[in-house]
Amino acid sequence: MPARLTFLGIAAFWLTMNFLLWRAEFGVRGGDTPVPLALVLKKILTAPDASSLSVYQNGDRMGYCEFSTAVGQQMATFDGDRPPPEGFVAHAGYQVHLAGNVALGDFTNRLKFDGRFRFGPAREWQEVNLKVTTHQALVEIHALATNQSVHVKITSAGETLERDLAVADLENPATLLRTFAGNAGDALAGLVDLPALMPSAAQAMAWDARRTRVKIGTEAVPVYQLETSLLGHAMIVDVSTLGEILRVELPGEFSAQIDEWTGHD
Repeated sequence: MPARLTFLGIAAFWLTMNFLLWRAEFGVRGGDTPVPLALVLKKILTAPDASSLSVYQNGDRMGYCEFSTAVGQQMATFDGDRPPPEGFVAHAGYQVHLAGNVALGDFTNRLKFDGRFRFGPAREWQEVNLKVTTHQALVEIHALATNQSVHVKITSAGETLERDLAVADLENPATLLRTFAGNAGDALAGLVDLPALMPSAAQAMAWDARRTRVKIGTEAVPVYQLETSLLGHAMIVDVSTLGEILRVELPGEFSAQIDEWTGHD
């Protein structure tokens, strides 16, 4: 009899704990749970695996992209039962690599991009190297935070145009138009109040972060969801609890997602 009571007690304890774990993971608690944005950003920047996504517009597949971080790759080599060496990220900072290509109307005309971005331990940007290639042109951008400079090189039809800009110039679209379009840039800048658009767009880029659930295949799994608005259009990013980017939804019916993506539960 005591043995039977002990067994029943253990079984009841096991069932209770599993129910509590299930409710914590999947139970309804009045909606999604807000989380700190910094938590999700750190997860993304230290994800152990690359995020490989297919790119779509209006539901039609038009390319792919891959997002990876050097910190995540290095941390994946450490013993999973032990934390990384003390101060590892503090000394290493973060390095992000984004590459891929998408079709531009014609299947033979593709836009290829390859960007490498370096951030400090506090996630402040330090260096940007970006290369964008189409059938007609090659654009190379190199920016450094140390001297707040941006070097732009455009090669097209055998001709090369190079310009050096200050980072502050990027906040003034009229300056950019004059730099690359000459006198025609002044006329273009006069058509639209571009400087007024820039602050409103920046103010709208305030990200909300929450924990929710989505369907991956046939299973509902917890994810972090980031959401913001750009000029009245929603932008959504779904991130796994390990930091892998699962889906990105952009204005213009553009999206990028893993092949196993199903949607919200």
